[in-house]
Amino acid sequence: MKKVYYLKTCSTCVRILKELNLSSDFILQDIKTEEITVKQLEELKQLAGSYEALFSKKAKLYKEMDLKNQSLGERDFKHYILHHYTFLSRPVVVFNNEIFIGNSKLVVETAKKAIHNIESK
Repeated sequence: MKKVYYLKTCSTCVRILKELNLSSDFILQDIKTEEITVKQLEELKQLAGSYEALFSKKAKLYKEMDLKNQSLGERDFKHYILHHYTFLSRPVVVFNNEIFIGNSKLVVETAKKAIHNIESK
């Protein structure tokens, strides 16, 4: 599978997509206009190992809802990600059976190397 979950209104996501220079066979899903489904989220969790790994603690709603002072479990992380797109750490790049979550330099570089090394063979 070659897919990216992102926000087209997020300048960081747009910049990362340009930097990754993805081939046309990647599917781009803007999670604001096409909400992530339970099935999609469960597939991402299988690759990531947990819902918490997919959860953004940088989200404005995380602070507004005072979630940092609550004890959240896997069920909570799943609920919040499905409840509002802002709770998914973005972008999420799925390439074959690898997943790259978030926008840190290391994640973006690792994704770029994996995508372009495999595709150029």
